[in-house]
Amino acid sequence: MLTHIQITSAKPAAKPYNLSDSQGLHLTVRPNGSKLWRMSFRYLGKQKTLHIGPWPEISLADARARREDARKALATGLDPVLEKKRAKVTARFAAATSFKEVAQEWIAKCEREGRAAVTLEKVRWLLSMAYPLIGTHPIDGITPHEALAVLRKVETNGRYESARRMRSVLSRVFRYGIATARCDRDVAADLRGALTTPKAVHHAAIIDPDDVGVLLKTMDGYTGQAVTRMALRLSPHLFVRPGELRQAEWAEIDVEKAIWSIPVEKMKMRRPHRVPLSRQVLAMIEELREITGHRQYLFPCMGSPRRPMSETGVNQALRRLNYETGEMTAHGFRAMAATLLNEMGQWNPDAIERQLAHQDTSAVRRAYARGEYWDERVAMMQHWSDYLDGLREAAAAPRPPKAASGKSKVRKPKAGRPRGRPRR
Repeated sequence: MLTHIQITSAKPAAKPYNLSDSQGLHLTVRPNGSKLWRMSFRYLGKQKTLHIGPWPEISLADARARREDARKALATGLDPVLEKKRAKVTARFAAATSFKEVAQEWIAKCEREGRAAVTLEKVRWLLSMAYPLIGTHPIDGITPHEALAVLRKVETNGRYESARRMRSVLSRVFRYGIATARCDRDVAADLRGALTTPKAVHHAAIIDPDDVGVLLKTMDGYTGQAVTRMALRLSPHLFVRPGELRQAEWAEIDVEKAIWSIPVEKMKMRRPHRVPLSRQVLAMIEELREITGHRQYLFPCMGSPRRPMSETGVNQALRRLNYETGEMTAHGFRAMAATLLNEMGQWNPDAIERQLAHQDTSAVRRAYARGEYWDERVAMMQHWSDYLDGLREAAAAPRPPKAASGKSKVRKPKAGRPRGRPRR
């Protein structure tokens, strides 16, 4: 067995050489004078070497203690080399233990997995409200009461749905912490029944055909920005989700085949989606090409052309046209199309659902109903555009514009002056 004197007196040579201790432990003396502890062993019939560390940082006694730990691991069927690598990974993860650090690491993982940018933006927004209270806390020390305090802060503003979504996001961060050995428990899972259940609120939509005609005729009179006007005009014809419309790119539009192909990363249900383009839509797209055809997006943000238009753009246009939030929304064009197309009775409901890019709630039905109903959808989308044109032409007049006071303008003759008489 080695002694301290043998180790200190060992001199470097032209080639590395070993000083053996016992039971596979040896000290390698390198030409540069450094001395490294190593252990030779056999695992599953293969000769392997465990690198323990440098001398004198690791003393002879410490090296023997680590050799004994390795022998105990071998006795239980474990590979000491693999266990050392696992310990390094665990230590590296354990160095970042605050809730904020774990959350940011989880978000980075979601980005690598291709999660939609709009989804990640909402997740970051929700977590930003949690950081002031628990961001710097070690994730394994956060209690259910502390997590509940975060959610209660959101609830006090009446944002019950945001609180519900935040609990889900917190839970996913804690589960990631468990998977990476930073915590042992998802404390957010214990809070499922502690939050106020939000009432289901459907997006406001106009579904009466006569009112739809008035809306379309009113939209023709929109005098705002050209890009917003085109997004507003295309919304009822395409009835995609507002986020999908505003992020549409020219590279996705195939005019020859009359198809808009939306990639999977932009879709809520994480499935690629195709939209047949009617003659009316193609004409509007060519009109839009004159305005934004040199850009990446069909509807770029006017202040930052490399970004798509604001997600509130179409909604703000509807407000300018005197349609309130509880009456019509950008998302409401989907409900409008779903309702009226189903009431026509001439289209397969599954074809309508495919065009809406909905996913069947039944896993069994999803497994068997994989048809796309493409030919029927092409005919349906052309019929839908023709139908909208008919409703607009049949409408008597557009809705009166909004006055400065917020009420519709209604012109009345001034007292004392008969209408039509010239002023003297």
